[in-house]
Amino acid sequence: MLRRTLLTAAAMLALGTSGALAQAGGKPMKITLNFLAAAPNAGFMMAKQMGLYEKAGINLTIEEGKGSGTTAQMVATGQTDVGFADAPAAMQLRTKGAPVKIVAPVLQTNGFAIIALEDSGIASPKDLVGKKLAVQPGTAQTTLLDAILASNGIDKGKVDVINIDPGAFVGALLEKKVDAILGGADFHSVQIRERGFKVRDIFYRDVGVPTVGLSIIARDDKIKADAELYKKFIEASLQGWDAARKNPDAAADAVVAQFPSVKKAQVLAQFDVVNKLLCAPGATSLGKVPEKNWSVSFDLLTQYLGLPKDKPISDYYTTELLPASAPACS
Repeated sequence: MLRRTLLTAAAMLALGTSGALAQAGGKPMKITLNFLAAAPNAGFMMAKQMGLYEKAGINLTIEEGKGSGTTAQMVATGQTDVGFADAPAAMQLRTKGAPVKIVAPVLQTNGFAIIALEDSGIASPKDLVGKKLAVQPGTAQTTLLDAILASNGIDKGKVDVINIDPGAFVGALLEKKVDAILGGADFHSVQIRERGFKVRDIFYRDVGVPTVGLSIIARDDKIKADAELYKKFIEASLQGWDAARKNPDAAADAVVAQFPSVKKAQVLAQFDVVNKLLCAPGATSLGKVPEKNWSVSFDLLTQYLGLPKDKPISDYYTTELLPASAPACS
């Protein structure tokens, strides 16, 4: 009799729990973005707006971030279930013992670029010889400058590299105090175009430095505890990104609906760049970077960002959680 009572109670508890989850839209999960809501992370808002997470049994909370390094740290310390961060930031943290792993690169290449005004005559890295190039110390773009120069056979001594404060960075280019800047095509270039100037972006990925970009990351133990949940999250996210790239206007609306302070026009302008980064050359589907790009990223990061060589590149990421039928690149 006691056993039957206990079983009945357990069954009622299970039904109550599943009912509560269904009422809340699924199992609670939180993703922390790389930075403020914008086109580079719009796919998650699009997926939520479309009900894809709810359909997968996930009640997702999306919170803005304060930079990839901070987001990766939050994932490592268990303050968030999923992070969206630059792959190098997550990789560097893992070398320090943090159990953080890349599970789906969304922007398969970085959006870093040599940015110049169209009338500057700068169309390739070699055109920087004898010119003034503004950089911001400590940024990934600046750290990888040596890789850009080496990949293109340029003597660094022949480029006038100038450190400039972030507040004066774009202004220095517009006022022609410098000939080019190293920045983000999805950020600095958009700002410049908004002011009515024509810009030429020379993407790092096109001149020998195709490091993997913004990626979905998670803790090893959380993945192991519920791999199916993370598989569902990734599948829903990639579907959202596929819809966003095909309909940026709707994606921008989704961003603004969930983060009202964002300007729709700016999100749309950013999509012109973001859509170029979702698939690396040679990639066949969203979320899956060609092995060659991982190898190149690893070589660049060990040589220029001090990533140790004691572990293989495969230690930093996994493809096991990617859906078998991820949206195609073409």
